Amino acid sequence: MQDTREKIIVGISIGDLNGIGPEVALKTFEDSRMLDFCTPVFFASNKTISFLTNHFGISMKFHGIPEASDALEGKVNVVNVWKDSPDIHFGKPSKIAGSYAIKSLQAAVKALKKGSIDILVTAPINKKTVQAEEFAFPGHTDYLARELEGKSLMFMVTDTLKIGLLTDHVPVGEAPSLITPELIFEKVRAMEDSLIRDFGIAKPKIAVLGINPHSGDDGVIGKEDDMVLRPALKKLSEGKHLVYGPYAADTFFASDNYLNFDGVLAAYHDQGLIPFKTLAFGKGVNFTAGLSRVRTSPDHGTAFDIAGENKANPDSFKEALFTGMEIFRKRSEYHSLTRNPLKKQRMRRTGKGEDR
Repeated sequence: MQDTREKIIVGISIGDLNGIGPEVALKTFEDSRMLDFCTPVFFASNKTISFLTNHFGISMKFHGIPEASDALEGKVNVVNVWKDSPDIHFGKPSKIAGSYAIKSLQAAVKALKKGSIDILVTAPINKKTVQAEEFAFPGHTDYLARELEGKSLMFMVTDTLKIGLLTDHVPVGEAPSLITPELIFEKVRAMEDSLIRDFGIAKPKIAVLGINPHSGDDGVIGKEDDMVLRPALKKLSEGKHLVYGPYAADTFFASDNYLNFDGVLAAYHDQGLIPFKTLAFGKGVNFTAGLSRVRTSPDHGTAFDIAGENKANPDSFKEALFTGMEIFRKRSEYHSLTRNPLKKQRMRRTGKGEDR
């Protein structure tokens, strides 16, 4: 990580050209004051960005560059990933749009791995149209886990609510069979590590939601909670991890119990994302924890129903941008402290660096 730069260099993959991703990403930098906080690098082409800014009436100057390493501070930079001019048909899923989304993502990840950009913010893709021989993944998270070497955790975050998933983009009928003690250990430790490194929480408390309704009701509604989840959590607790549960998901959020914890681990996708988006939609961020680099994205999808109509709100994309930068700073600070044991001990004695 290149933490000596004055401004964080933010790589932006353009997402599905027919969706709202390009619109919200470009609207974010329509305000030139954003350049005071970071140096943006879009992975697309001058022609594509020019078409999009003209279509949405976005007044923005940009600087075309061959490589991300050529990015200039004070400019909106565009890496020319392709030379042709793809047809853009707003609101219509297409394999062509999907292929350009993957070209953008692959170029951005390559730059991230090289250190030419500091963090990656991804605009939304359509999971069906991106499927190809070179991209057989259900979404960003699994692809990034392969490319960036780590045990990824899909982590939906705001200032007050952080929800991770034991299983993410899998059919709900398969989720219980995929939840093993090993997976529980892996995801709890990934969340714990992220809360410490990326959010500055010294001793994170984690709540785990039950797999079945009412956490199985003592085996009456499924046995997975008693046979798999509870023993795994007991073992983690005995190992001094501050992990609690399983909690019945239907009352956990309604009672505001989530406010008593630093992180919440849900068993499957909708169990975690329905309450998250209900409580925080438009303010939340999708963060891929557990990897060697920082990646965030807005908490919404391609929204084909409003694509091209200049109606998309960029707030969640802005949140993803600022959250990514803050995580980068926190992680850099953590690495600096752990490389300097004496400084680390001084911080512990004075209580600095702890959120709690």
